[in-house]
Amino acid sequence: MFQGAITAIVTPFKNGALDEAAYRELIEFQIQGGINGIVPCGTTGESATLSHEEHHRVVEICLDQVKKRVPVIAGTGSNNTAEALALTKHAEKAGATAALMITPYYNKPTQEGLYRHFKTIADATKIPIVVYNVPGRTSVNLLPETVARLAAFPTIIGIKEATGDLKQCAKVVELCPPDFCVLSGDDFTVLPLLAVGGRGVISVTSNVAPGDMAGMCKAFFQGDLAEARRLHYKMWPLMEAMFYETNPAPAKTALKMMGKITGEVRQPLCPMSSANEDKLRGVMQKYGLI
Repeated sequence: MFQGAITAIVTPFKNGALDEAAYRELIEFQIQGGINGIVPCGTTGESATLSHEEHHRVVEICLDQVKKRVPVIAGTGSNNTAEALALTKHAEKAGATAALMITPYYNKPTQEGLYRHFKTIADATKIPIVVYNVPGRTSVNLLPETVARLAAFPTIIGIKEATGDLKQCAKVVELCPPDFCVLSGDDFTVLPLLAVGGRGVISVTSNVAPGDMAGMCKAFFQGDLAEARRLHYKMWPLMEAMFYETNPAPAKTALKMMGKITGEVRQPLCPMSSANEDKLRGVMQKYGLI
């Protein structure tokens, strides 16, 4: 269902509130840059700090602005199954292409608990679901064997794999049906994941360089490995810079440097240190983004 570069878009704030005008402009920047899809309310969208009302609004604005030009995969995950179900039902009603659902964080469920969490939501909705595995943020790792169990549900159509472990990613590809969509959740591993059967990436870096991330994926699928490799290494310093501090502070700071947003993050995140901001500015200048 999905292929290429999909941006986990930031949620811009101004004076502590959602900056709708800037958000719509960011979406246009992404689409004009050739991005293959957009994820509102993901980790990069600071979903954990949004109220339910804000969460709903961010998804609705994205769908309204995109107008079906690219797929919209709405983040709907939670560590509370009932809350995740409610968010998923909203995304389904709003018209999202699919829902992106993180594994429940903090609770540290077993593999059976993870399976039952996603099963409950798949049984109660019809929207396609992309599960999201990022142990570095959740303290639980959705194992390939559990992913394969979930892939038996017709609406669980893919996974965002953010372990950075190519062995695990390859095992997911091996165990799941050929049409199961494995997407990288780690910008550094996009190209190698494509080589072992991945379909693309849900990216942080594409917030500032959508054309290059989409171009790398396009080149790979067209068989131009030299161009894909060139873009991979071109973006490498930028990918590193996006993680000088906790995501999305660097991405938002970079977009501020580009004159697109205020750069505000919500606590407990905070502005970047001056030293890291200076390093980021150097990378952005060398890349030609500012």
